[in-house]
Amino acid sequence: METMTKKRVLILCTGNSCRSQMAEGWVRHHLGDRWEAASAGTHPAGEVAPLAVRAMAEVGVDISAARPKHWAPFLDEAWDLVVTVCDSARESCPVFPAVVEQIHVSFPDPVLATGSEDQRLVVYREVRDDIRARLVAEIAKRF
Repeated sequence: METMTKKRVLILCTGNSCRSQMAEGWVRHHLGDRWEAASAGTHPAGEVAPLAVRAMAEVGVDISAARPKHWAPFLDEAWDLVVTVCDSARESCPVFPAVVEQIHVSFPDPVLATGSEDQRLVVYREVRDDIRARLVAEIAKRF
């Protein structure tokens, strides 16, 4: 049986603490048989947002071992697709040495949500579900 080579997607955000981590989790969960996913940030945060980990766990996707990473080490790797998920990362997206398709699918930053933990978790869930609906579909149609 012939083995299929997975395509590679790099998902970029500013802090690599929430949206890009959730997106990476969704790609691995739904498209892991066809896509290898990684995520990184232009200015990585100290940790993955606990509410992002919680929101993803609610739908059976474990991102608890994820850590924010800087995009620089990924520059020289071969990518089939680079996705920016926040406007700030799009503006400062690095130029990759190899020709690579780049797309931008923006999502609001749930880290900026205010209110009680439950109120903020509602925002994380909305962004989580939006990433699943829009970004996973966008990547899936490219293979």
